Amino acid sequence: MANICPIRVGKFEGFSWIRCEGKGSFLNSPAVKEFGESRIKLGELCLVVDLIACTGMDSTFMGTLAGLASRVSENNGVLQVADPGGRNKDSLEDLGLDFLMEIDPCEAVWKDVAEKARDLLKTKVAGMQAGTELHTRHVLEAHEILSDANEGNREKFSGVVGALESQLAEKTKKSR
Repeated sequence: MANICPIRVGKFEGFSWIRCEGKGSFLNSPAVKEFGESRIKLGELCLVVDLIACTGMDSTFMGTLAGLASRVSENNGVLQVADPGGRNKDSLEDLGLDFLMEIDPCEAVWKDVAEKARDLLKTKVAGMQAGTELHTRHVLEAHEILSDANEGNREKFSGVVGALESQLAEKTKKSR
């Protein structure tokens, strides 16, 4: 089984911080979603996703970020990406997600305290086992969000969405 790269989190005055160390993937994105959604429910208006130590992101991870960006924006909040590096920035922009989130904004409340914030983060363990029905639903939701982000993504991810829907239908049929 693949290694789950750590997700580190923190709550600060005016923002919440999520840091991916290693690859952002379908394995650790449930931890990102769980923390982000809990902070949004508590009224957080600025989620910072720190990608300085992120070696790459799969589509599930990016779909999870897009979902959080949409949810926080419903409350007039924002998801901001810190230090994505060229490759991660390109990946987000290639899927049109730069319209949902602010990528490395010049003026952000956390800019002057980023290093201090990184030193205070706590490790968050991913909360879902891969292969379970709940995890399959998480991966499906992430890809549906990406598909809704723009027309090009709909075509790009239609095969994945169809396969996941079939997989869930089969699991439901077997459980009856």
